[in-house]
Amino acid sequence: QVQLVESGGGLVQPGGSLRLSCAASGSIFRFYIMGWYRQAPGKQRELVAAITPGGMTNYADSVKGRFTISRDNAKNTVTVYLQMNSLKPEDTAVYYCASVGKDYWGQGTQVTVSS
Repeated sequence: QVQLVESGGGLVQPGGSLRLSCAASGSIFRFYIMGWYRQAPGKQRELVAAITPGGMTNYADSVKGRFTISRDNAKNTVTVYLQMNSLKPEDTAVYYCASVGKDYWGQGTQVTVSS
């Protein structure tokens, strides 16, 4: 069964760090570009970071130098991580793990950056 489950969200103070995890069940994910998206209230969903099966990465300008995406390609479950450092209030959003361009999505995890 194909499934994506995110974890690791929460409340953090500005300047703090969080690590999001996404367990993508299904061997197909080994071959897909995986990404982290986010959607803040009243804004469109945006792609924050993406990683190819081979490990090449790409980031939105707003998070470059602060966020790091990585992946672990196990046989039947791909785990995708998003390490978020130097968090800002404008990073507050629901974060989603997804297969880029393939329409498989997780349920989302809330990240709130506030003092």
